Amino acid sequence: MNLRRYTLYHNAKRCIGCHACEIHCKVNKSLPVGPILCEISCQPLKRVKNIPKTEFLFRSCYHCDDPLCVAACPTGAMKKREDGIVFVDETRCVGCMLCAGACPWHIPQYNPATGKAIKCDLCKDRIDRGLKPACVSKCTTKALELVELRPWGEPPG
Repeated sequence: MNLRRYTLYHNAKRCIGCHACEIHCKVNKSLPVGPILCEISCQPLKRVKNIPKTEFLFRSCYHCDDPLCVAACPTGAMKKREDGIVFVDETRCVGCMLCAGACPWHIPQYNPATGKAIKCDLCKDRIDRGLKPACVSKCTTKALELVELRPWGEPPG
């Protein structure tokens, strides 16, 4: 059985730190002030061959192979699809945030508008329709890319 596995690839050389990924993610998910499901951060300025240089880092959920957030959820609201996408089933979430405490990166966040956990789900609704996640489709410099991972040794295609 050939199951897709996805990840987001960030090309730091192309990124200009415009935060379009963050903005369009929030718009796509109708998020209030507070939770940020993907984040761009700027590393301190340094000099490389006497030229000032900075680098932008992108961070969102890693959609782990064995997600601790899923195991920690007492209601079964944190789920993992067959394609590897980890998401929150809002109908089952009680907002206890044990998922955030279990995640080494504290990726799940509290959504004050719903009183429940929320996290990057790679815009699974968009992927299911053949579209790219909002952060990827609106990246100004095309620094973000949705990548399909294959099991080790499996040929592309």
